[in-house]
Amino acid sequence: MNIHNGSLYWPTTTAPFTPNTLYEKLDLYDAVIVGSGMSGSLTALALAEAGLSVAILDKRALGTGSTSANTGLLQYSNDIMLHELIEQIGEREAVRFYQLCYEAVDDIEKTVNRLHIDADFIRRPSICYASDEKDVEKIRTEYATLQKYGLPCDYYEQKDIEEKFPFSRLGALVTFNDAEVNPLKFVQALLKKVELMGVHLFPYVEVQDVFNENEHLELRTSGQSFHAKRIIYTTGYETTPVGNRIGADINRSYVFVSNPIENLSDWYKRALIWETKRPYLYIRSTSDGRIIAGGLDEDKPNAPLSDELIMIHAKKLLKQTENLFPNYRMKIDYAYAASFGESIDNLPFIGEHPTKRNHYYLLGYGGNGTVYSMLGSHILRDLIIGERNEDAEIVQLSRKYGIT
Repeated sequence: MNIHNGSLYWPTTTAPFTPNTLYEKLDLYDAVIVGSGMSGSLTALALAEAGLSVAILDKRALGTGSTSANTGLLQYSNDIMLHELIEQIGEREAVRFYQLCYEAVDDIEKTVNRLHIDADFIRRPSICYASDEKDVEKIRTEYATLQKYGLPCDYYEQKDIEEKFPFSRLGALVTFNDAEVNPLKFVQALLKKVELMGVHLFPYVEVQDVFNENEHLELRTSGQSFHAKRIIYTTGYETTPVGNRIGADINRSYVFVSNPIENLSDWYKRALIWETKRPYLYIRSTSDGRIIAGGLDEDKPNAPLSDELIMIHAKKLLKQTENLFPNYRMKIDYAYAASFGESIDNLPFIGEHPTKRNHYYLLGYGGNGTVYSMLGSHILRDLIIGERNEDAEIVQLSRKYGIT
């Protein structure tokens, strides 16, 4: 699958990562993780810290899949608002899911700090503005809902927006304690850390099929076979070797990254920006003052091969961004398209397969993938080491739109 194409920005901010060691694989691993991106690296950390023997296999160079195209927005709000999720799955589970997302942003910061990771992690507020007049009431309802359950937020009237930003909108929901990160730096640092902890890293190894063998699993790959007590699929938007995603839709989105902007002082706290319409425009800044803007989603799974088509969309995104920030002298330094996954019920897929024992999944589908990777790694750790995790039921695979 062609998951991204074009000129990527994050790989220019860090050197390529390669393992330090040529490993002699174990006869039997406690867990083999398929995929070395955000979900795979965080799950490897959680399992290694729990004392398990772990290997990571990836058919590409490590960390070069969707991670390289991840825009690095960390928010506790989701593509589905809390008041809408309450209507869908009920108050208790919806509120708890939002709390898990809020806690996951904290956990990412704690991970960065305790492992001394240089990942350009910076706390930011988020502003979600009403794209048109009919969405103002929706935002007000969400503000009241988040307040009710103790999630930090505010509501900005039009005058408040005009005071803090160089653009005007009728109203906006502001959420606090969100963050931005350089996703590639983060994943590379995690992989370096888990390698030091004894996790075996195998790039350019593609898992082709999995068989049960005397209570263990045999993983047949493009190279040698591996044996494990459990397999964990953290394959992002790629098709998994085992299991069908009945509640998933793979689309593609476009992104441009600007030149460094000299002065961003009129951008309130350099807040993460998005809007109510779908598909939505989203904007953030980088540590070196660039602007990343994405959107123009299309219902097609593969990133286009045409650089010309990517640039056409990048210019449209540039124009939308210029409408918000007319005083910035922006040009397109990088432009790319990337695949992303959405689930029908707006929840990630996390847990053990309903019928295939010892097959686990962490697929963070939706606009909050990195946050889902963090909370999912904790859920999988608990499930695998036999600790009760009541939150696992919210994202279990056996739900209506899960994995079969």
